[in-house]
Amino acid sequence: MDFAQRGMTLIELMVVVAIVAILLAVAIPMYMNQGMESHRTDAKTALLDLATREERYYSVNSVYTNDPTQLYGAGSAFPLQVGSGTPDYQISVVTPAGTVPATGSTFSLSAVPINNQISDTCGTYLLDNTGNQSNSGNSTTNCW
Repeated sequence: MDFAQRGMTLIELMVVVAIVAILLAVAIPMYMNQGMESHRTDAKTALLDLATREERYYSVNSVYTNDPTQLYGAGSAFPLQVGSGTPDYQISVVTPAGTVPATGSTFSLSAVPINNQISDTCGTYLLDNTGNQSNSGNSTTNCW
């Protein structure tokens, strides 16, 4: 009698399940990291756009402003929400001490992570009127 093998044994099935689990354990964190990196790009772009608006305002008025309606138009308010769908960052004008926004001759901008982006190692992004770029997170590599 010829006993042809049909189907898979339980051991073969468990090996396949283990391989799939290992692949998922590697792929999911990499996918999540790529998502966070793309959200970082949105925050940096928003900060650079706001800095450009501040410089444009300064070139006409000889002072910087913390009034979003002067920079973005009527109905605008800080903090601005950045992100597609669920916001990932809040953008605002602050001083380095974080007390009084824009002194007239200087400004400092911040992008504070919110929602799913809170766990990002880069933390809050900062940009000032001299072009200094920094972040408050644990990681300074590949942030700016």
